[in-house]
This record gives sequence, structure tokens and C-alpha cells, in this order.
Amino acid sequence: MLVKPPLLSVAEATKFLAKSAVPLTDIEIVPTLEANGRVLAAPQVSQINVPGMDNSQMDGYAVRAAECASGETRLRVSQRIPAGHVGTALEPGTAARIFTGAMVPEGADAIVMQEACELSKDADGDHVIIRHVPEAGEWIRTIGEDIRSASTILPSGVRLRPQELGLAASVGLATLPVVRKLRVAVFFTGDELTMPGEALKPGAIYNSNRFLLRGLLENLGCEVKDFGIVPDQLQATRDTLRAAAASHDLIITSGGVSVGEEDHVKPAVEAEGRLNMWQIAMKPGKPLAFGEINRSGDATGKAFFIGLPGNPVSTFVTFLIFVRPFLLRLQGVENVAPRALTMRADFNWPKADRRQEFLRARFNDQGGLDLFPHQGSGVLTSTVWGDGLIDNAPGKTIAEGDLVRFIPFDHLLN
Repeated sequence: MLVKPPLLSVAEATKFLAKSAVPLTDIEIVPTLEANGRVLAAPQVSQINVPGMDNSQMDGYAVRAAECASGETRLRVSQRIPAGHVGTALEPGTAARIFTGAMVPEGADAIVMQEACELSKDADGDHVIIRHVPEAGEWIRTIGEDIRSASTILPSGVRLRPQELGLAASVGLATLPVVRKLRVAVFFTGDELTMPGEALKPGAIYNSNRFLLRGLLENLGCEVKDFGIVPDQLQATRDTLRAAAASHDLIITSGGVSVGEEDHVKPAVEAEGRLNMWQIAMKPGKPLAFGEINRSGDATGKAFFIGLPGNPVSTFVTFLIFVRPFLLRLQGVENVAPRALTMRADFNWPKADRRQEFLRARFNDQGGLDLFPHQGSGVLTSTVWGDGLIDNAPGKTIAEGDLVRFIPFDHLLN
């Protein structure tokens, strides 16, 4: 009697994929303006202080704090200093009109915001009445307050967001070293698949996974080549795997990884390379495969392979839970775990499953979570309706008021 091997747990599969993901070493130098979403390949060190000089945090008047101790001090306005201009040393008994970001003149040690001042134009010139007792250093940004010269501002392995780009620009970095983009090939199996815009024949369905997968990959900064819909034939599947392996780091398929007579991806992978992992104890998404495809004419060259289930929700969830962290690790990102929230369930889930479940849910106005009423693996509307996934352990029921582990889509789609 043939005994089936036990299904891998989600944790075991995640650990195996993490160990298998060998980061790319190819580096590109790109303009900082074009580095959004790329992964930084080397630490970045600032060569300057930020700010580079003591400057004003407010529109107001630069003064000597000791001269404004009375609570109402009248001072002559000796100069006007806009941002980008350098004033002269502050004369004793005077104030300098100063604007946000302007360099604090020598001799001044405090800024009094203009709301605490009253300007008067007298025969002997402009004067200001200071109706505030400032402390030394008040409303002054000091040199190097944000960044010190020679300090590391960005570590390697960080995925660059707009805020990282702004930080790099703030120290004058016009270019950044980044890991080259991952080259990912995708194809889709199933004689029933039809593209939107074409007439649906009896028994056919539109290929939603093509749009879903390409969008997910593009969001992660991958270069995607789409090999289209491949017929449900072993030789056609093998030919496409071989062609895709030639110039890609990773091949992702959708459909055909189950055990039916028309599911040819698994035997095709075993014929063109090897299958290292197959079937996960999760719902949705049990038939997930991971392996390698040999490159023709290259004894050591291989492309990674991940076969996703054909049902659209299964494709979506398995991509987020397994493919996303695998891709990020290939790009050199170290922290790939999404941030999970502890949330209150405002529903009942009385049927425990032996597999780990990922339930589509969304925030409600009461600070809890509502559950989508139909959790089937083909119900793509649940992914649009929902705000994220409840990570529910095997064998666990959920009662209204229980605390659950919730992973927002915002933390999984970027």
C-alpha cells in the first residue's frame, strides 16, 4: 500500500524556501530618482552633516536669549535673513528678521517665533518688541541634528521607498547601488483559459490569474516575461519550462500542479529538473510546488520554479505567503516577514480545519474584524472586499470576541 508523505506545514515550507533563496550578487548603479522599489546593494554613508549649519525652525527673530529676559524687550531689527542667504554677525542689542531654514547668524542663540513679536516702524528704523522669554537654543535646528557626517544612513538589503530616496537625496547622493531586477517568467496551464475580450466557449473561463500574478510581480519590481497560456500537454509544458529557464531567475506557473490526469506541471518539472517541495498543509493553496529547472547547455545553471494552484484565491494567498518573501530574499532583503496585528474577531468560525487557514477579513467601524461570508478558493471578490488575511492555526475555531492574528494586505502587497 502506497503511503502518502505528510503535508509540509506552512512554517516548514517557509523555512525551506528561505534556505533555498540565494540572493543575487549583480549590482547596478541607478539614479536616485529612479531607485524607487529597488533593493539597496551596499550601505550608504553620509559625507555631510544635516543640517549643515544651525538654522531656524520658524519664521521669527534671531536674538540673544540673555537680552530678552524681561518679558517685553524692544530691539532694533538689524538685518533680514531669508532661507538660502547668510547674514552678518548679530550686533548686541539687535534682532535679525529670519525665515524658516535660514542660517542663524553668529551671536544669536535663540529664535522667537513671529507670533510672539510685534514689529514697529519708527523714525530711527524698524524695531521689534519681543513678548516672550526665550531659552538658549529655542527653535534652532543645530548642525548635524538629523545626520552626522560619516554616519551610515541606509543599510544594505533595504527596499527603497520614497522616504529612503528622500533621505539619500538629503545628503547629496545622486546615484545608488542596487541589486539588479529579478527576471521572472510566468505561464498558465489549462485548456479552459480564455483571455478577456475573447468569446467564452462552453466550459471556458477568463484567465484572471494572468493579470493577478503579473501585477503582484510588477509591484515587487520584477522584470516579467509572460509565456502566455500553455496547452494541457506534457511536451508543451516541458518545452515552455526549458525556454523560460534559459534566461530567467525564477519560473512561476499557475495551475496544473495537482494530481489529475491533465495536470502536467509536476511531471514536466521532474523531467526538466527536480521537485524539492510539493503540497502544503494550508487552506487555500494546498497544491504548491517548488523546485529547479535545468538550463540547457549549462551544467550548473538552474532557474528556480514555483508552481501555484489554479484557483485564483489560492494563487493570491500562496503568492503572498510564500512567493513574496522568496522574491525579496533573492533580492537581498533580510526582513521579509509582514507585520501582523492582534485584532478582535467580530464573527464565529466554528469549524476547525486540520490545515492552517488564511481567511479573508476586513476592518469594521467597531475596531474589530468582519469575515467574508464565502471563503471558497475561487471567490476572488473576497480579496477585493477584504483588508487582509486572518492567519488561523490548524485545528482552531474562532468565537466572537477572540483575538486573532491579522496580516493586512498593505503589509503584503509592497
